[in-house]
Amino acid sequence: MHPILLPTPEIADALATRRPVVALESTVISHGMPYPQNLETARALEAEVRAAGALPATIAVMDGRIRIGLDDEALERLATAGASARKLSRRDLPVAIATGALGATTVAATMIGARLAGISVFATGGIGGVHRGAEISFDISADLDELARTSVCVVCAGAKSILDLPKTLEVLETRGVPVLGFGTDEFPAFYSRRSGLPVDHRCDNVTEVADILRAKWQLGLEGGVLLANPIPAADELDADAMEAAVNQALADAEANNIKGKDITPHLLAALERITGGRSLTANIALIRNNARVAAGVAAALATP
Repeated sequence: MHPILLPTPEIADALATRRPVVALESTVISHGMPYPQNLETARALEAEVRAAGALPATIAVMDGRIRIGLDDEALERLATAGASARKLSRRDLPVAIATGALGATTVAATMIGARLAGISVFATGGIGGVHRGAEISFDISADLDELARTSVCVVCAGAKSILDLPKTLEVLETRGVPVLGFGTDEFPAFYSRRSGLPVDHRCDNVTEVADILRAKWQLGLEGGVLLANPIPAADELDADAMEAAVNQALADAEANNIKGKDITPHLLAALERITGGRSLTANIALIRNNARVAAGVAAALATP
């Protein structure tokens, strides 16, 4: 185990005995939801992973170490810290570790921690990507480059709906990242099951996903795989209504000169306000669904 990593005893034992483990990010706890819903959701995600036959490893930076798995005290500490915890991507990890800061990991930073620990499957809500207007702002999430370089399967409900989905898929294609649809031929649009954009390949079961992961990495093709898992139909929100809400939230962010890594948490909070809480309910439903699927993939990948 890498000296900067601090796994819980349960996770250390699971990794040593090659039992299935699923990594979970921590920005959904600190920056994605208000307290106490963030803590309740974190516990629910871990319960979903366990119920589906794997062990959950929520990743965060605390006291100069990358924690691989959080006990209840650590989850509470992160949840109550909220946005005062640093939001960590690849560039932020060295500073947070060296200074002993409390930090929550984004998709990119969670992938790094998972890979260092030997965890191959990671569940999140939605990845970052190319922001709308990126041809002017150059605002493109580091998640895309991380997917190109770090060999972890990321299970998500697509990219966040505030993003430019066609451009995000173009960048993933350029970076050589396979985009698989789990039970779908279309790339899901986070709150909506459909975007009108095709995935590279449809997988209808976790065994096929595991076979593709093995083939990719056995070929020496480093980098991640994106498994796009649509939000459950019962929890889907109307695509047109959400597009209108996103445009309203983006206009609000521009009026308040909110940019960079602050824009995503601002937009998610704005969407929750505009939709009367329905976006938060859908967000929780889709990430729980992703946790279940990720556990299945991890179990299939652990099977010889």
